Amino acid sequence: MFWEIPTELWILWAFFKVERIYYPLLAAVGVPVNLVTIMILSRGRCGLSKCVSRYLVAMAAADLLVVILDLISRQISILYWTAFEFMWKSKVCNIHAILLYAVTDCSVWFTVTFTFDRCIAICCQKLKTKYCTEKTATVVVGTVSALFCVKNTFWYFMYGGMYNISNSPWFCIVTWKFSDSLSWAVIEFLHYIITPFIPFVLILLLNTLTVRHVLVSSRARRRLRTHSSGESPSDPEMEKRRKSIILLFVISGNFILLWAVFLLYSVVKRLYSLNFIPVYLPQYVQEMGFMLQLLSCCTNTCIYAVTQSKFREELKNVVKYPFTVIVKCIK
Repeated sequence: MFWEIPTELWILWAFFKVERIYYPLLAAVGVPVNLVTIMILSRGRCGLSKCVSRYLVAMAAADLLVVILDLISRQISILYWTAFEFMWKSKVCNIHAILLYAVTDCSVWFTVTFTFDRCIAICCQKLKTKYCTEKTATVVVGTVSALFCVKNTFWYFMYGGMYNISNSPWFCIVTWKFSDSLSWAVIEFLHYIITPFIPFVLILLLNTLTVRHVLVSSRARRRLRTHSSGESPSDPEMEKRRKSIILLFVISGNFILLWAVFLLYSVVKRLYSLNFIPVYLPQYVQEMGFMLQLLSCCTNTCIYAVTQSKFREELKNVVKYPFTVIVKCIK
């Protein structure tokens, strides 16, 4: 009978119903907003340094690939599996896994490299001129991309080519039958430690150092300026730092908030399966983690629009452009 179905299954069923609407809408928004973000930032008219623009473009490009490879090619294809039957019959899941995990790692670690760059720019003025350059940003982005492409190649040998039609972190058929073994647990732990556990720790640490430095330097500058002028005039340098910090904290805070549920579920699930802890999290927590994680790939454009006035102007110009062309054609 219906009333005998466990509450957990009812909630999970409700999540699946929501996802059938939520994921297509997210994809419909995620692809164009990331493309527009890449185009606007690449033009360099947002008042941001070339170094910052390079990191933000890399983040938007990685987010766009996550939307394509994870949101569309995995999540939506699972929910509407009959329409994607051709994909389930193809033997490319291990290649798909390499690309998906690599771009996800890059999306997360680009946030870390951007946070580190801003920390250097704010806290280490002597190192800023050497490190916070467009050339360094290009090298860092390229190195991170190459490292994670290499790091994720081992999935090709661990996975088979066939898809496992299930909404789980491991969506391919495993070639080695050790999903509940200690060796698989070690591999899974290392995967989650590298992304996103270490980024969590690094971002929190770097932001703490940045806040501490800003508070100390702002007090010192305020006392110095007040002593020299007899009043507390506006400080352009501190205003510039304030805007940079707002952008930094909103981006890193957005990452931590939206990835937290997925990280918690992944760690607790593995510890529970190995009998290390007695805590069990229901599967709908995993679904919530997927939904929030993928939302993080579509929110940076909103962050830039809210925190950067020149980005808003460029975004308005992009939105108005098609209508301007139509009006000119009519005239």
